[in-house]
Amino acid sequence: MGLLDPTPPPYDPLEWERAPFAERARSVCQAWALQGYGTPPAIFAAYALKIGLYIAGWLFFCGRSPALHGPIATWWLSPLAFQKAIVWSLLFEVMGFGCGSGPLTGRYFPPVGGFLYFLRPGTTKLALFPRLPLAGGSRRSLLDVAVYAALLAAALRLLLLPAPNARDFLPIAALVPLCGLFDVTLFLAARAEHYWTMTVCFAFMPVWIAGAKAVQLALWIWAGVSKLGPHFPAVVAVMVSNGPFTRIPALRRAMYRNYPGDLRPSALATLMSHAGTALELAVPLAFLATPLGEAPLIAVALMAVLHGYVTSSVPMGVPLEWNVAVVYGGLALFWAHPGVSIAAAGPPWLVAFLAVMLIALPLLGNLFPDRISFLLAMRYYAGNWAGSVWLFRGDTHEKLARLVKSSGWVHDQLGRFYDRATAVGLLSKVVGFRLMHLHGRLLPPLLPKAVDRFEDFTWMDGEIVAGLALGWNFGEGHLHHERLLEAIQSQCGFAPGELRCIFFESQPLGRGSIAWRIADAAAGPVARGETRVRDLLARQPWEAGG
Repeated sequence: MGLLDPTPPPYDPLEWERAPFAERARSVCQAWALQGYGTPPAIFAAYALKIGLYIAGWLFFCGRSPALHGPIATWWLSPLAFQKAIVWSLLFEVMGFGCGSGPLTGRYFPPVGGFLYFLRPGTTKLALFPRLPLAGGSRRSLLDVAVYAALLAAALRLLLLPAPNARDFLPIAALVPLCGLFDVTLFLAARAEHYWTMTVCFAFMPVWIAGAKAVQLALWIWAGVSKLGPHFPAVVAVMVSNGPFTRIPALRRAMYRNYPGDLRPSALATLMSHAGTALELAVPLAFLATPLGEAPLIAVALMAVLHGYVTSSVPMGVPLEWNVAVVYGGLALFWAHPGVSIAAAGPPWLVAFLAVMLIALPLLGNLFPDRISFLLAMRYYAGNWAGSVWLFRGDTHEKLARLVKSSGWVHDQLGRFYDRATAVGLLSKVVGFRLMHLHGRLLPPLLPKAVDRFEDFTWMDGEIVAGLALGWNFGEGHLHHERLLEAIQSQCGFAPGELRCIFFESQPLGRGSIAWRIADAAAGPVARGETRVRDLLARQPWEAGG
C-alpha cells in the first residue's frame, strides 16, 4: 500500500453501494471501528506540514517588527507576538486554510474552499438577514466580495505593521461582524468567538491581557461543560478508531462493548471520555487557582496533555492550528503574565460585551442549541452536533453543477486520484463516521420516512454539501439546514422527490430528546418529531429501532 493509498475497506465498495441500507450501515460501522477513515499516511504528514507552515507564517509577520528580532526565546511570548498570532490565526482561518480544510473534512480537490468562494461573485451565501437590502440575498455580490477583501487587507496591513497600536485593530474589529452580516459563514469561519473577541479587547481594553485571559478561560470551561452529556463516549471511541497513533487493533476493539456485534462505546471509552471532560475542566480551574504572580506550572502541564492528545489524534474536521493557538495563548497570557488578573478588564461596556460573548451566548447555546451556533456556544467536539443527510435520487446530484463554486461533486474530486471503487470505499466511511456518533442512531429509522426506496438514492452528508456549496464546513449543521436547501433549490430546481433531507438538532442541556425534520427540496416539509436519547443509547448504529 502506497503513501497515498487509503486502507481498503473489508468489503467490495461497488457491491456495498448496491446493498440495502441495513447491510451497508453494519459494514461501514464495523469497518470504522478498526480502520477509521482509512486515511493514507501521506495525508497525516500533509497536515503536520500545514501546522509547520502556519507557524512559519506567524514567524514571518513577527519578523516585520524590530521589537521581535533576536533569539526567539526572548520575544515569542511577548504581547506583540501574541497579538500578531491572533490576527494571523484569524486571517488563516477566514481564508479557509485552517479548520475544515483537506481530505479529513471531505475536501480533496481543491483542498481548500474559503477565499476561492468568498472572493467569487455568484457563489452561495447565507446572509444574516436574507431580505436586508445590499447585504441580503443568497448569492454573493461584488459588495460581498469587497467587504471580505477589505477584511483580508485590514488583517494583512496590521500583520505588516512594525508596532501596531490599539486603533490599528479597529478595522478588523468592525469588519468581522460586517462580514457576518453579509454571510454568517464568514463570521464562523473566522472563529469569531475566539479571535475576533480577543481583537476587540486589543482595540478597546487598556489592560487587554485581562480580557484575553477571560476569553481563553471561557473556551476551556464551556468546552468541558458541553461534554457532560451522554454523547462524548462515542466521540472518544470514533476518534481512537481513526487516530494515526492508535492503530493497535486490540485497543480499537476495546473501545466497543463487544466488537463486531455491539458497537456501543465500552466501559473503557466511557472512562476515557469522563477523564477527558475532567481534564478539560481542570485546565481553566488550575489557571484560576494559581495565585497571582506565580507560574501556573500545573495548569500548563494539564493544558499540554489535553491539547497534545487532541492534536495527535488528528480529528475529523482538523481543528489543528486552532489547538496550537490555544496552547500558545495559555503560555503567552498566563505563563508570561501571571500577575495580570481578569478583574483588570474594563471599561464597563467592554466587560458587558465579554459577558455576552463568554457567558450569555454559550449558556443560551447550550439551552437552545437550535438558535445559536455550536462555535459561539463553545461546544467544541462534544459529539452533540446538529447535522443533516442529503438524499439525491439517481443522478440528480448533477444539478448541483448549476451552482457557482470551486469544488466539484465529491466523487469527481476523488476521481482525480483514485478509481471508482476506492472513491466509493472512502465515502462509505463518511456514512460510518456519522452513524457511529450517538446522533447518528437517529438516521436508520428516519430513512423510510424520508424516501420510499433507499437504493434509488445517493446518501451525502450535509457537511460535504456545505463544503461544496458554501466553501466552508466545520461541524456547524445549521450551515446545511433549510436555509441552504432553499438557496440551492432556487438555483438548481430539483423536482419533487429528487432531493430529500433529514435535519437534526443538538440535544439541549437539561432535555432528553433530539429534534429532527425531513424536507423535500421542492415540496417543503415532510415530517418532524423528536427522539428520546435514552432510546438511542440502547441501539446499534445500524438498527432501525422504533
